[in-house]
Amino acid sequence: MESITVVSLLDVISELFSEEISIAVSNKSEYIYYRPSKRIDLKIRPGDPLKEGTIAHKAIISKQKVSEFIDRDVFGVSYQGKAVPFFHKDKLEGCVTAIFPALTGGKLVVTIKTQDGWIPVPFSQVIYLEAKYKKTYVKANNHTGIHKYSLQEFEFQLPKDYFIRCHRSFIVNVNHIKEIFPDTHSTFVLSMDNGDRVPVSQSYSSYFRRLLGF
Repeated sequence: MESITVVSLLDVISELFSEEISIAVSNKSEYIYYRPSKRIDLKIRPGDPLKEGTIAHKAIISKQKVSEFIDRDVFGVSYQGKAVPFFHKDKLEGCVTAIFPALTGGKLVVTIKTQDGWIPVPFSQVIYLEAKYKKTYVKANNHTGIHKYSLQEFEFQLPKDYFIRCHRSFIVNVNHIKEIFPDTHSTFVLSMDNGDRVPVSQSYSSYFRRLLGF
């Protein structure tokens, strides 16, 4: 079999992601690969320098994963993104960035699919989201339905003021948490105001405690 180029391999890997996610790869100073999505295009070209203020630049400087909203002042388009640096023999080589369309002011609902149709649910009424059976279930005050987005996509779409990832299978609305109970091995169980219980896994417990300040 003929050798596979890095670019062709990245193209294949990018196909695994949602059509709403753009993928960028950079070394320590410039972009070396970019694949735009149908929903957002930052017009990056291989050879473009890393701009100060981008999450890619922040990940390179901090040598840590960066996940945040970036204002339109940087690329002319606001976006949500996650940049993860990569290393070779403990030496920083560059980073990979996933770019999501930013939540717009006009989109203040999650439209869920039910047996009878679709229901737009305001963010404030969403209690939690759960990934199971290869689907995303949205639990709201008066409705339960499914959505096409994965939890990873929702993590960048929902307002960060009150939606928190607490488990690989759950995102919760902190405004609907009634009580927090300690569980085994530094984990927690959330008692939601609708009576449901949601776990906080060990890998998210420190992050969860830090955001809620306890």
